[in-house]
Amino acid sequence: MLTRRIDEHPDSPPCAVSGLFNGLGVVHGFFGRRGGVSRDGFESLNAGWTQGDNPVNISDNRALIARAMGLEPDRLYSLKQVHGNRCWTVNGGRWALDDRPEGDAMVTATPGVGLGALSADCAPVLFAAPGVIGAAHAGRVGALKGVLESTIVAMQDLGADRADIRAVIGPCIGPESYELGAGEQDAFLAEDPASADYFHASGKPGHVMFDLPGYCAFRLRRARIGHIEWIGHDTLAAEDMYFSHRRSTLRQEKDRGLQLSVIALKQA
Repeated sequence: MLTRRIDEHPDSPPCAVSGLFNGLGVVHGFFGRRGGVSRDGFESLNAGWTQGDNPVNISDNRALIARAMGLEPDRLYSLKQVHGNRCWTVNGGRWALDDRPEGDAMVTATPGVGLGALSADCAPVLFAAPGVIGAAHAGRVGALKGVLESTIVAMQDLGADRADIRAVIGPCIGPESYELGAGEQDAFLAEDPASADYFHASGKPGHVMFDLPGYCAFRLRRARIGHIEWIGHDTLAAEDMYFSHRRSTLRQEKDRGLQLSVIALKQA
């Protein structure tokens, strides 16, 4: 459940955290939809800029998240996510809203820089190794394209040892909730036949169920990093906790919020 607050401020939004990053000098949080100021379909911690919410509310929500992380709001970074595999190295400075680069992953070795991955069914994946962190947005398309591996390579470029890298897969659509149409597994099987383990029969003829967190963990294991964990929350099923693009689509809802998962190296 989203019951933990990173700091002691009563207005800080709750988030899920993992013990896998203990001892690495990082602060992190998988924030959900609770604890913000947005209304209606964006209720209440919508952190996504392109979804039609009031920009003032979005800024306030991101400021709440930044404060919970011990960050200045302008040191909380997120990208124009495009379901690709490009990874950026972030050293600080300011990004104007309209100048955010396109990509789906970031890494840094700079303390006090918050890396954020937006999601609403896709898997936010946070990475940490001594002195280096990363954050990736991994939907089925981006995961297949190699966004997780791109993040690992970029962390190595900053000095991380692959065997020391730990990755936590955050709240995403779960294996019992993600139904795909006929043939949508073909590209996965062509890339690696072992991917068949992450597809199983659906109750609907001509469809399959896809285990997105399991597939992400498979890609991370194949990359031979040190430790991997899934936080275990299904965004489609947990309506009171998380936004879900699939749920909004099934209900033909126009408003679709995004939650934010963040990691930062602690400042001395």
